[in-house]
Amino acid sequence: MARVGVLALQGDFPMHEKRLRELGCQVKQVRVPNDLDGLEALIWPGGESTTMTRIMSDELRSALKEFCQTHPVWGTCAGMIMLSQTDPDPRVKTLGIANVHVNRNGWGRQVHSFEGELRVIPELEEKKPCIGMFIRAPRISSMGKDVLTLAWFRDEAVAVAQGNILLTTFHPELTGDDRFHRLFLSWILEPNKNRIVSTGDRN
Repeated sequence: MARVGVLALQGDFPMHEKRLRELGCQVKQVRVPNDLDGLEALIWPGGESTTMTRIMSDELRSALKEFCQTHPVWGTCAGMIMLSQTDPDPRVKTLGIANVHVNRNGWGRQVHSFEGELRVIPELEEKKPCIGMFIRAPRISSMGKDVLTLAWFRDEAVAVAQGNILLTTFHPELTGDDRFHRLFLSWILEPNKNRIVSTGDRN
C-alpha cells in the first residue's frame, strides 16, 4: 500500500484524499515538516497560491523543497504554481522545483472557469475522453527542454512532467477520471520501470 501525503494547508485537498483512498492508498495530511516522515510521495493540491505563500512556515517550505528532490510530487493548479520557477504575481513565492514558468489565473477569474476535452499521450488514452476542469487555472508561459508534455488543451500544454515532478494546470480530482492519479501512483509502485513520461513530447 502506497503511503502518500496530501499538503493540507488550504485548498481542495479532501478530494485528492478521496481519490487516493479509492485506489487503495494510505493517505496522510501534511501541515508541518514532521508529517513528511515515512511518505513515499506527495500531492500539492489546488487552492490559492497567494494564501499558501502567506501561511507556509519557513521550516515547512525547506522540508518540502528537500522532499521534492527525491520523491514523486504532483502539483495541481495552485500546487503547480508553487512548484514552478516563477509567477509574475509578487505575492506568490514559489519553490522553484520544476523548470516551468507559469501565469497565475492565466485563463481568467472564477467566472471564466470551464471544462474541456484534452488530448493526451497514447499511454493515457482510454475509451472515454479525458476532461480537464480548469478553475482559475494557471497557464504555462515557458518550460525547459527537459520537461515533457503529457496532455494538451487545444494546442496548449496543460499537463507536464520533469523527472519525479508531475504538474497539471487543471483539477483531475474533481472529475470521475482517475487516470492521472493512477499514473502518479505507478511512479511509486514501479519506481524502477521506465516511466510513462518517456513517450511525452519534448519542447
